[in-house]
Amino acid sequence: MARIRDGTSRIQWRKSSHSGDTGNCVEVAFLPSGRIGVRDSKNPTGPILEIHGSDWRDFINWMRTNEMT
Repeated sequence: MARIRDGTSRIQWRKSSHSGDTGNCVEVAFLPSGRIGVRDSKNPTGPILEIHGSDWRDFINWMRTNEMT
């Protein structure tokens, strides 16, 4: 995990439209480093997990393939 502070005001964090209002959400953003940032929406100044773009795509593809209905 890494704390990213330089330029965080310019980072556009996004939350899934499926999150609802439970408060148990993660947010993701494209970081200046080219990686994907993941953070707890309840703690926006807390730690940020940085993930390589290809690993993020693999994760999203896995989620789509194994989506529970």
